[in-house]
Amino acid sequence: MTKTRNFHIILVPSELGCGKRGASHGPEAIMYADIDRKGDFFSRFHFTRIEDHNYELIHPTPFKHARYIDHITKVIDNIIDEVEDCFDYDQFPLILSGDHSNAIGSIAAIKNYYPNKRLGVIWVDAHGDLHSPYTTPSGNVHGMPLAASLGDVYCSEKINDIDEATKHFWRKLTHAGDRHIHPKLYPEDIVFIDIRDLEAPEWKDIKDNKIKYYGPQEVKKIPVKKIADETLSYLNHCDLLYISFDVDSMDPSVSEGTGTSTPDGITLASAKELLSYLFKSPKLIALEITEVNPLLDNKNDMANAVLEILDHLIPAEII
Repeated sequence: MTKTRNFHIILVPSELGCGKRGASHGPEAIMYADIDRKGDFFSRFHFTRIEDHNYELIHPTPFKHARYIDHITKVIDNIIDEVEDCFDYDQFPLILSGDHSNAIGSIAAIKNYYPNKRLGVIWVDAHGDLHSPYTTPSGNVHGMPLAASLGDVYCSEKINDIDEATKHFWRKLTHAGDRHIHPKLYPEDIVFIDIRDLEAPEWKDIKDNKIKYYGPQEVKKIPVKKIADETLSYLNHCDLLYISFDVDSMDPSVSEGTGTSTPDGITLASAKELLSYLFKSPKLIALEITEVNPLLDNKNDMANAVLEILDHLIPAEII
């Protein structure tokens, strides 16, 4: 199936949504790791770099419950434009992003371009990313991409009181794309794999909305192929699929080069195997890999791990 795909790499260096600095260097750290090994992965495909607004980080943000949300909306618009351009040219977007808030744009682009298609999302991550400004304990928007895609109606409880300006920009994210489709997703269109570090409001949302997930215990007991097969079967009602792979889904023994490294994750071998099975689905329309942070790493190990995954998914003969 990969031989029919026309890959286009999109580098999204924005780190406005995370709490630790350095994720903006993640996409290019992967590219430089390829250069260091004298590889040709990036030279084989067209790639573009999205304009970021990371310079705004030198200024304090007035948005306590959604830090830098005003500038994140601009980045999201840029991502939507670039991903939709890929679809115009029948290209498969391979998105390498800084922090996970950027997935708001990836999902919005797919739904905006294919408004009548049902989108299924496979979220491989240590975290649920189901927070909103109403529930967040940190205000970091990289914990909110699925909440923005699901919209406010699924949220089980609201803890924080947010101001009108935050509500305005949050609505921009929940309605991102010029069609303003809302919601982009439904709870039954999501599968979490290896989530393990969630706050109580997120677990409540998962339980109340009956969102399917595999935690560490399931991942250890169930063969990887079975998890992949069950995931694809569960999402069979969806017309299109998108995979978002946060590198913190992997165990810190792989590398600690990510902002929220969490124990009890999957191995690199399991990540390669899982994504390989999922990658064979003809419904898969985009893959995003996110949250590599070389400033927290040793010898760029996480970027090299991502390259191993990419080499496994897209062999050298695929051009």
